[in-house]
Amino acid sequence: MPKITFFDSSGNSTEVDAPAGKSVMDIAQANNIDIEGACEGSLACSTCHVIVLPDWYEKLKPVTEEEEDMLDLAHGLTRTSRLCCQIGMTEELDGLVVTLPADTHNLLI
Repeated sequence: MPKITFFDSSGNSTEVDAPAGKSVMDIAQANNIDIEGACEGSLACSTCHVIVLPDWYEKLKPVTEEEEDMLDLAHGLTRTSRLCCQIGMTEELDGLVVTLPADTHNLLI
């Protein structure tokens, strides 16, 4: 089974099983990784913002215009930022590494 490694903002890592077909957000939440996902993956917030390791960023499907609009609201945005609700896990992404930003802003509340 594919794996994902999540780094928190303190540098602590957690490797988890990552079933193909699930979003990285769903995988994180199922494994008690601290990702809010306030809009439940409907592209209405940026609370599932993650920073993708540069080597992996190029392997992801391109960012859509809708995701770019939401990323503009993310705190701590970087060149390799993504919303993890929009990253679908595949066998090719086995070993994916992402970092959680130090802070998120929930504009829905």
